Amino acid sequence: MRSRSWVFIVLALVASACTSGGSPDPTTPPPSQQPAAEVASLDLYVGAPLRVGVGVFFANNDTVSFGTAHFAFAFTGTAAAPTKPKAGPEATATYVPVPGTPTGTGQGPAVTAPSQARGIYVAENVTFDRAGFWTVTITADVKGRGPLTTVTTFPVAEQPALPAPGQPALPTKNLTIYSKGVPKAAIDSQYTNDGVIPDPELHETTIAQALKRHEPALVVFSTPVYCISRFCGPVTDLVDALSKRYGDRAVFIHIEIYRDFQQQVINQAAADWLYRNGELTEPWLYLIGADGRILDRWSSLWPRAEVAAELEQLPPLK
Repeated sequence: MRSRSWVFIVLALVASACTSGGSPDPTTPPPSQQPAAEVASLDLYVGAPLRVGVGVFFANNDTVSFGTAHFAFAFTGTAAAPTKPKAGPEATATYVPVPGTPTGTGQGPAVTAPSQARGIYVAENVTFDRAGFWTVTITADVKGRGPLTTVTTFPVAEQPALPAPGQPALPTKNLTIYSKGVPKAAIDSQYTNDGVIPDPELHETTIAQALKRHEPALVVFSTPVYCISRFCGPVTDLVDALSKRYGDRAVFIHIEIYRDFQQQVINQAAADWLYRNGELTEPWLYLIGADGRILDRWSSLWPRAEVAAELEQLPPLK
């Protein structure tokens, strides 16, 4: 069994358009210049304002980065009853970089190599009014190329499959540096790098303990060494940096995904929160309030400023 997450660098299988005679259409850009997209947000559902993140990329692994893009959503029915697209919400999406990569502040969208910039476009407060399949049309005015457009399809469910805002947090007894008889790498996979559990302040408390003490908690579920999307290490470092700034507002917790990666054994805490229908997704970030209810959650990537703003709204810990 393998965990499933949005993979930032993919091979886009884009075929060249042809004329009826089989010759390439000279008006169609070559595959390397045709953008494709993939929705990075997970567990989308009906009736709540959600964040929707999309990565835009090319067959040669270049990506569209920086600035903003326009998202136009449309409902296309269900597997049993497909329909003609019905227009839905529209939104302006802002570029969110992988922590530690350039933000491109003040720049418009540009085509970049993965070594130059990595990130996704995220639209806030998107509400879907029905379950089924939706498309999102992404349009961006890209430096040196002009307007580029691509479309991708994704599912929306009736209800969230994973713990969601407004629901009570699960009283998980996750592994900590005080856990006995467990592999150190099960506490943090980065132990395999140099034999040290990094960021000990992220591995001192269980969610169950925070709930019992009525303390807010910011919890990151990630596997920094084994992450498929390659987002886990940077976002875990981001949460550690936030813990040093906002340690008086919440308890900060990192939950490693794997107890044994080679045998694909998942830590029970990660399974309780994220394992559904034979699949596990990562990374995730959860903000839990002092009353034990989930205040917010983020998947794949999240902007530091947005998370910091929510932490600042919490009263100081007693």
